[in-house]
Amino acid sequence: QVQLVESGGGLVQAGGSLRLSCAASGSRFTINRMGWYRQPPGKQRELVAVSTRDGSINYADSVKGRFTISRDSPKNTVLLQMNSLKPEDTAVYYCMVSERKIFAENDYWGQGTQVTVSS
Repeated sequence: QVQLVESGGGLVQAGGSLRLSCAASGSRFTINRMGWYRQPPGKQRELVAVSTRDGSINYADSVKGRFTISRDSPKNTVLLQMNSLKPEDTAVYYCMVSERKIFAENDYWGQGTQVTVSS
């Protein structure tokens, strides 16, 4: 069972920066996708950024140029550097990793960390 530990959320003023980190442990197979999703108040969970093991990265249009995802595959950690934060970035941010088995790929989620951006 893969376990995820997130850290780095908090309260910041608009224009500020935060860095989220997530460490995965307990995996006995290959970790493929590592990424971040968020759920703004009253809205559905949405993709922020995701990185695959082969090096491809996908960002939500709303964060391109402001957020940067990076991963350390040997250590199974993923970071999200968030710059130029806006009030609309306020959300609970969730780390997600996928574990690739022989015939399936399972997703695991962190407990979520609150990011609040004040105007």
